[in-house]
Amino acid sequence: MKLLQYTAVALLFLTAASCSEFLKESPEAFQSEDQYYKTQADAITAVNAVYFLLNSGGTIQTPYNTLFNTGMNMASDDEDPGPGATNADVRSLSVLAHSSTNLRVYEIWQQHYAAIKKANVALEKIPAIDFDETLKNRLLGEAKFLRALYYFNLVRLYGDVPLITNYQKAVSASDYAVAKSPATDVYAQIEKDLTEAASVLPASYSAPDVGRATAGAAKALLAKVYLTKASLPLNRVAHYQDAVKKAEEALSPADGGTGTYGYNLFSNYADVFLPATENGVEHIFSAQFKSNSQGQGNNEMSRAILSAIPGLTGNYAHMVRFYTEGADRFYSIYKMYKPADKRKRATFVTSFTSPTNGRKYALPFANPAVPNDSTPFFNKWWDPNSLAVTSESGTNVPILRYADLLLIHAEAENEAHGPTAKAYKSLNRVRNRAGLPDLTPGLTKDQFRDSLYLDRRLELVYEYQRWFDLIRQKDAAGNSTFVRNLHKVGKTNATEKNRLYPIPQSEIDNNSLLTQNPGW
Repeated sequence: MKLLQYTAVALLFLTAASCSEFLKESPEAFQSEDQYYKTQADAITAVNAVYFLLNSGGTIQTPYNTLFNTGMNMASDDEDPGPGATNADVRSLSVLAHSSTNLRVYEIWQQHYAAIKKANVALEKIPAIDFDETLKNRLLGEAKFLRALYYFNLVRLYGDVPLITNYQKAVSASDYAVAKSPATDVYAQIEKDLTEAASVLPASYSAPDVGRATAGAAKALLAKVYLTKASLPLNRVAHYQDAVKKAEEALSPADGGTGTYGYNLFSNYADVFLPATENGVEHIFSAQFKSNSQGQGNNEMSRAILSAIPGLTGNYAHMVRFYTEGADRFYSIYKMYKPADKRKRATFVTSFTSPTNGRKYALPFANPAVPNDSTPFFNKWWDPNSLAVTSESGTNVPILRYADLLLIHAEAENEAHGPTAKAYKSLNRVRNRAGLPDLTPGLTKDQFRDSLYLDRRLELVYEYQRWFDLIRQKDAAGNSTFVRNLHKVGKTNATEKNRLYPIPQSEIDNNSLLTQNPGW
């Protein structure tokens, strides 16, 4: 199951491209803006374009297709650039030695605002088109959901940012000079967009629209927004209860919720990531990919594969972060899993089998602390049907999935009320699926928090979540653990300023009202 057929339209303001498997490029003639936005089909195309920058492949990296790895994950405590990651900007960011001129820092900013511009176009133009009101409202809801997601990423990464909700169509450069809005104002707009989206979006779709934003996705994302606002740096702790309430509107009744969306956990953790089970019961909202089809594949698979394996194309650009723990100089996230944890075997492999000669290829360590130790490789975006073209994996990237929602619910409930039965139930659902027993009863609030943080890390590793968690999580005293966690893995360049990215220097040069973030 997949979403969307994106018809590319040659417009001055609308990139001609697609992010679904049903790509059809048909720019048969140039159309001016006055000629466009006249029909239902035009409205659908305008909204489809907002999805585009989630996951487009080919010549550019987009947020959920590599960019969040090279521009964010590699700065974390779980991941590093491997030998195949030779870009200087990527390598400097990975050790937090980047500056405001870093290309990846700019690309994340630029692509999010390009997508927001498309959303603003759709939201301005669609209301005037005469077609079915139910469909019109749905499309507007999708645009609002996506705009909220893009702004949510921006405000977490850059803090105060320009809040633009109108279609900018001026010709003078000075008309595009927009000052930062406080993060609280950006969050208010995010909440408004998601609340309005949830009221008009459907609970589900039939083919070919499977994968579009739903009401459940809007509520789940809003729960995550509330949890983030309640966390650091805003620390608006009253929003923990808002996160609990909103999460329970999306949780299924069996998990103590009132949601009617049919969400559940897969019984097999690996099914979360296999193309054969995509858009299933656990997938709330995903970036959609199709293998080997006009650049619509997930480019991550090849980047995690060891190079020089006959029959496989890999460049080993993405690797785990190794650091010293006791006598082990090759400690990593891989070794944090308990032996019974099924997530470990789905998240990592320690060797690759050549489809050409059947031999296994690995990178062993001479590690006195762990005899026969071997390098773990990330495995979540592996597509068994794309071995001939590993750079075009068909594996979707979950942006929101049910395990994440359960963990949001457990964390917010613990912070609001302590480790209640509800908090335990949601966390234990995730642990039990992983093959782990229930969490020890009778924990304190702080002990429960620490346990949840670890399970969240192990559950969501390599899914573009860790950096966002690093910058918001806290210790028992309410202090940020960001610097401490990064120093622990040897990233000693980390300081508090790194909790925000710098505003790209080129944006400041072009916008006289923009100011740089503190410390940059």
